Amino acid sequence: MTYAFDVLAILAIVFALVVGALLLAALLFYIIDKTQTGDAIRRNYPVIGRFRGLFTTLGEFFRQYFFAMDREEMPFNRAQRDWVAHASTEKGNTIAFGSTRNLNVPGTPIFVPAAFPPLEDQFAKTEPMEIGPYAAIPYKAGSIFNISGMSFGAISRPAVEALSRGAAEAGIWLNTGEGGLSPYHLLGGCDIVYQIGTAKYGVRTKDGALSDEKLREVSKNPQVKMFELKLAQGAKPGKGGILPGKKITPEIAEIRGIHAGEDSISPNRHREVNDFGELLDFIGHIREVTGRPVGFKTVVGSSEAWDSLFELIIERGIESAPDFITIDGGEGGTGAAPMPLMDLVGMPIREALPRMVDIRDRYGLKERIRVIAAGKLVNPGDVAWAICAGADFVTSARGFMFSLGCIQALKCNKNTCPTGITTHDKHLQAGLVVEDKYKKVANYAKQIIKEVETIAHSVGVGEPRLMRRRHVRIVQPDGTSVAMNKFRPSHDAAQHP
Repeated sequence: MTYAFDVLAILAIVFALVVGALLLAALLFYIIDKTQTGDAIRRNYPVIGRFRGLFTTLGEFFRQYFFAMDREEMPFNRAQRDWVAHASTEKGNTIAFGSTRNLNVPGTPIFVPAAFPPLEDQFAKTEPMEIGPYAAIPYKAGSIFNISGMSFGAISRPAVEALSRGAAEAGIWLNTGEGGLSPYHLLGGCDIVYQIGTAKYGVRTKDGALSDEKLREVSKNPQVKMFELKLAQGAKPGKGGILPGKKITPEIAEIRGIHAGEDSISPNRHREVNDFGELLDFIGHIREVTGRPVGFKTVVGSSEAWDSLFELIIERGIESAPDFITIDGGEGGTGAAPMPLMDLVGMPIREALPRMVDIRDRYGLKERIRVIAAGKLVNPGDVAWAICAGADFVTSARGFMFSLGCIQALKCNKNTCPTGITTHDKHLQAGLVVEDKYKKVANYAKQIIKEVETIAHSVGVGEPRLMRRRHVRIVQPDGTSVAMNKFRPSHDAAQHP
């Protein structure tokens, strides 16, 4: 009896202490909330008002896991992410019972099945495509699907290493992003596309100009196959890259040629390039110094603005042309960008890509300039659509981030990525096991290519690059679909019917 009484007494004391602590905390929060001036809700509704901020923060996660339907979430929905997850683990990507996709949404691509598709012994092998015939060392690119630019610094060391090893395993190229060439890009032995951003990271002088000496040094590495001059990217056209100081370690600073711990904000454009003439001069200079193919990445706002470039190429001679043009859609993503630019500037890839392809073909430069498509193209249907529209290659960044285990936590700019992909916190990086993830990167790439080939065979051609705009229909606002070549005829159709 005495023992039971003692236990009850202890429990009563503990309960009183807990209640007292809660009341004291509530009183403290009441005083703080009532006297602060920055938040009207907390000032008018002390303590209780704090729950608004808590629920707003938690709402993002509740929507993702409990409330959003499979195809509702933004920027990538659960169905898209699940496809990548299954592809990267070599699990079957077949589904049962029927599609959950609403095929009446305007803009939805619907591929046209052939009445008599080719048999398996009639499939053609996708041959490597040459880029840069006027470069000293042209590049024979083996894959239609490759890894888009992700800088070391924006993403972590194990993430870069896994991408490098996965790219080598799948036989695809890896774009360095604008952050320069790190040792981790080279670990896998894959082909490298070196991106030169407006800050010239890795190939810059102390004052931020292009260093020919460093450019030559980079080009001596046999893994570096091409150079991409970044004029703009879809998430922030007209603004340079942003890397918060807390993500700039001494190692990253050394690779980029900047100061550790300080925010690094790139210029909004290349100071050497004020017009299309200077753009061609700059491309030609980099090509001459490196001996490698050189192209540029940009975002389209008005297709008419680019006529001047192609007219100048014809005037100077086709050898002066960029070896490739990468088109990024205005819906492209990045680790950190201002919302107005992310949301409202630049054409979406679905409009921009066909426009640039048409201009190129109208000037007879299809065989001279390769077009690379980027911008939220993460599933086989996206890639197949881009090739139908006229792209020679497709690249993806976020698709490969999903293959690394990205859960779309939207913490890329805070150095707190829970999957270790976009953080330099060693504790969080420990969750990204390179030996496992590089295989998933390779599996994802192989599965994309395999299923794009399946779509190509379904529409009646032997391999993906034989697909044309007539092979895909686009759903219109009234729910009907129209063949893409009807409302956006290709200037290449006469030569390649």
